[in-house]
Amino acid sequence: MSEKTTPTPRPGILDITPYVPGKSKAASGSPVIKLSSNETPLGPSPKALAAYSAASTLERYPDGQATELRQAIADAYGLNPERIVCGAGSDEVLNLLAQGYLGEGDEAIYTEHGFLVYRTAILANGATPVIAPEADNCADVDAILNLASVKTKIVFLANPNNPTGTYLPFDELQRLRAGLPDHVILVLDAAYAEYVKRNDYEAGLELVATTANTVMTRTFSKVYGLAALRIGWCYAPAAIADVLNRIRGPFNVSTPAIAAAVAAIKDGTHMDKAVAHNDKWLAWLMEKIEAIGLEVTPSVANFILIHFPDTKGLTAADADAALCAKGILLRRVDGYGFPNALRMTVGSEDENRQTVTALQAFMDSDRSAS
Repeated sequence: MSEKTTPTPRPGILDITPYVPGKSKAASGSPVIKLSSNETPLGPSPKALAAYSAASTLERYPDGQATELRQAIADAYGLNPERIVCGAGSDEVLNLLAQGYLGEGDEAIYTEHGFLVYRTAILANGATPVIAPEADNCADVDAILNLASVKTKIVFLANPNNPTGTYLPFDELQRLRAGLPDHVILVLDAAYAEYVKRNDYEAGLELVATTANTVMTRTFSKVYGLAALRIGWCYAPAAIADVLNRIRGPFNVSTPAIAAAVAAIKDGTHMDKAVAHNDKWLAWLMEKIEAIGLEVTPSVANFILIHFPDTKGLTAADADAALCAKGILLRRVDGYGFPNALRMTVGSEDENRQTVTALQAFMDSDRSAS
């Protein structure tokens, strides 16, 4: 009798580290201040909630083309709806791009502290991830270009980047696109674009409109507050949109998600309130936390990366434990190459103030102990 064997996954799968999301519960199960997943403190638009509740034909399959949503997005940004592809979160779109264009022997580049989904998508499709070093926690165009080769098929670039909150200005994006070979798809992941208030920032629409090898991805999970519905989209050249539509699931976006997203993108007033709230409290948090004596990476998104001294009693792990004991949940970012930092989402006024107070108490307790 032959020895028992088990099914073998394709090469690369077992090299994937399972994604660990931000914590959502305290050990005690008591109410928490959850600032670990970059969710908007204002929640979704009331109009989106109403549209979601009204989507009652649950026995019917959704519109497999997400026609109404693609048109709403097109109207909001002045785009061609035929070049918009919707997905179950921008994560699905990123994975579809990898599935459509990567295989064994190919390479894809992402930056040193880039979104972990890129590595997963690359490995899951048998390709080799290539990591470009960053400069001051920001993507470095020259480092990316130096790694590009005939094997490179995709460059994944989060702009702004998560978890650093840094960004590349548009002239650097143009330089990157011009320097990459024509066979390389530049994927601009603009999940946090709505929060950026910089004159030199462009999410990627212009590059998609003027080149045949650039894709911009967006999400409804952040500023629109629809994370639970898993809905995102991309704008792509017609040929790339065609590839994605050939391999995506025929009903990959649900009817309630489509309805809520249509209402959300049409409610500019609610989005403006969310952005204004973030502008105010992002600046406040950076100022107050630096005043405590902690380093903060300058951010243009809805979160900040807080760096802790690498000394006994003052590490990120120590701070995380102290904050969790008070029901305050930030994000450990060891997997992103920051073992001694925590990422904090901009929360409500009360959440922000409580977290700063808790961080101050943490730093003061160590000083008093010494």
